[in-house]
Amino acid sequence: MITNYIRTAVRSLWKNKVYSFLNIFGLMTGIACAGIIFLWVEDEVQYNSMHEKKDRLYVVLQHWQYDGYKRTFWSTPALMGPAIKAEFPGVANICRTTEEPVSAMFNNGSTAYYASGMYADSSLFSMFTFPFVEGDVRTAFSQPYSLVITERTARKFFGQTTNVTGKMLKMDNKQEYMVTGVLKDLPQNSTLRFEWLAPFQTYFNQNKWLTSWDANAVNNFVEMVPGTDVAAFNRQLAAYVKAKFSRAVTTPFLFSMNDWRLRGDFVDGKPAGGRIGYVRLFTIIGWIIIFIACINFMNLATARSEKRSKEVGVRKVLGAGKGRLIVQFIGEAMMMSFVATLLAVVIISLLLPAFNAMVGKEMVLGLQHPSHWAALLAIAAVTGLVAGSYPSLYLSSFNPVAVLKGIKMPGGSAAFIRKGLVTVQFTVSIVLIISTIIIYQQIEHVKSRKLGYNKDKLLEMNVTGRMGHDFAAIRQDLLNTGLIENAAMSDHVTIEGGNNTNAFRWAGSSDKGILISNRSVTPAFFATSGMELKEGRDFLPGATVDSFSVVITESLSRIMGAEGNIGRNLLIPDEGEVNYYPYRIVGIVKDYVYGDMYGKPDPVAFFKRDNGPRVMYIRVAANADPEQAVKSIEQVMSKDNPGYPFAFRFVDEQFNAMFSSEQLIGRLSRVFASLAIIISCLGLFGLAAYTAERRTKEIGIRKVLGASVAGIARLLSMEFLKLVLLSAVIAFPLSWGIMARWLDQFSYRTAIHWWVFILAGGIAVLIALVTIGYQAIKTATQNPVRSLQAE
Repeated sequence: MITNYIRTAVRSLWKNKVYSFLNIFGLMTGIACAGIIFLWVEDEVQYNSMHEKKDRLYVVLQHWQYDGYKRTFWSTPALMGPAIKAEFPGVANICRTTEEPVSAMFNNGSTAYYASGMYADSSLFSMFTFPFVEGDVRTAFSQPYSLVITERTARKFFGQTTNVTGKMLKMDNKQEYMVTGVLKDLPQNSTLRFEWLAPFQTYFNQNKWLTSWDANAVNNFVEMVPGTDVAAFNRQLAAYVKAKFSRAVTTPFLFSMNDWRLRGDFVDGKPAGGRIGYVRLFTIIGWIIIFIACINFMNLATARSEKRSKEVGVRKVLGAGKGRLIVQFIGEAMMMSFVATLLAVVIISLLLPAFNAMVGKEMVLGLQHPSHWAALLAIAAVTGLVAGSYPSLYLSSFNPVAVLKGIKMPGGSAAFIRKGLVTVQFTVSIVLIISTIIIYQQIEHVKSRKLGYNKDKLLEMNVTGRMGHDFAAIRQDLLNTGLIENAAMSDHVTIEGGNNTNAFRWAGSSDKGILISNRSVTPAFFATSGMELKEGRDFLPGATVDSFSVVITESLSRIMGAEGNIGRNLLIPDEGEVNYYPYRIVGIVKDYVYGDMYGKPDPVAFFKRDNGPRVMYIRVAANADPEQAVKSIEQVMSKDNPGYPFAFRFVDEQFNAMFSSEQLIGRLSRVFASLAIIISCLGLFGLAAYTAERRTKEIGIRKVLGASVAGIARLLSMEFLKLVLLSAVIAFPLSWGIMARWLDQFSYRTAIHWWVFILAGGIAVLIALVTIGYQAIKTATQNPVRSLQAE
């Protein structure tokens, strides 16, 4: 019996092969698009899933109270981890790592490369799942100068991933480290990413300032004993840290690894979501795309109802019941859905590499996983049932007597539903078009924001070797090239965050604790970066000149009031915050944007300190060719800082990279909008062809009576243009609400302009005209004699 159903369905599909092709193509496009979206969602949801203890792993975060507002940071004291492990029974293990990736140069005697890694406690290997391919996990960090590297790093330095333990690598041309282990390459969807690991104790011994409870500069990861009450533990932890460091205005708490990727945003100390918003959004869009494909199927199936009415009538006369016909038509829909799904798998496999390049992931189709096959089968079944439900009920309800007598079916409700479905399709398409435009506007709005510094033609380099010690000579050699305008150093990257404190005071200041960032720079930093001095001057050269001077931003000057003027003092505490030393304000620089590109920047205090610079900035001359300038810089660095490979980055490229999430949303919106329009147009094309076919004789009579080609084309087009215009009316307020809510998450955002809606509506109308125009003109230019002779 099943064989008969299949045979009947195949014959029916082949008989209506043009419409079957359009249906399968529409379903295939929708399922392929949704499949790629769901792979992206799966990758996001399964972030850090490689760690077997994921449900028991936490990081210690801290809410800091600043002037009545809470900020949340990952940085915590290095003393915290060992202390809570020793004194809290619910802690199974702890692991400390450096807060930020450490870029170091390694030399194996023949080649030198920069690699990014971190210092970590040996407990990392038992808490997190990072499989060893060579070496012993128990002795990997038994020596202070041990080094564990990834397979990729091993290939980089040694050209192989085996037989590398015991080999030596010299870090920054100073200390030799022995390779004691090789880890399997880290998956892309891992929060912890590194090329090398070294013992945290070595880093701790080299930085004695970490021995204080107010030195918040590392990450503390915690493995909890199963069944521990985390909420109760957090309350105990807050009281414990307060007892250790009474001046701290902080509330530490455990933050589960399950939430690191998706729910890592906090506003005023409260969870504010994160990438989970994008996961939900894309999941909804994926199902919407499938639904649009289903709508396309329903439209084409019901539009062909008259062609299949006699088939239904004959089958009913021969004894086929309504239930059997419903099964047949749903079977046809299911068959097309499964064929479309198989074709979609092929399309996904072909498009996935390009999609990975666009979103910066390493996703695979993963057909070896039963769950993926189950998901594909579920999508195919749901799509087939949804797409075939209405057409099967509609077609099976035909009256056989009326059909066989040639009485036309009223079809009023079917026509109404078809128009409603087309309206839904184009409503979604217009919403996506508007969303794409507004997302693009928001990104460009922030990119064009006045930053307070000039990011163009500005190079940034990590300070290596003797760059800090010999900076004066290096700077002069750079200026002598004639291609460099200026150079300076800083202890932090300009566009990112850095050290901050609430310990600075001034005459008459309160104890509310204003969060102030502090930067150590060399003279000419402001000229090099392009920051504009509002009052006063830059730091002066000389070893002892300006040792107790400070340059502040205008926002800090406003907060300080009269004490924020040139010549007044900012009081800086010693390490114990017992004694305060006056630093004379010699300059006020205009506020600049850093860290959160959408937010209001915190006030900053700049100090002249030549010790511990981390980055060098080089300003290329305005009339110089950047490519030639880079070659000149490389020559200077090769001469003045030998033994270190030349590496640099342009600040404007760093700036653009800070909008990766928004740019991803923009790119995906463009793709989704295009696919939604393509699928919608397939249905519209089929309906236009069907309408033209039904009205062939009417058009023939109109032409005989003198109607023009343009008039007939306009007549056929207006029916569908009205639906598109109705879609626009529905889509405009809907898209405004959606995008207004999206923009609300940014404190610095663009306005929603009225012309965006007109443009999106115009695009939809134009696409609809192109889609139905061909059929309309083709029908209008046919010879009326031929159609009337057939009557």
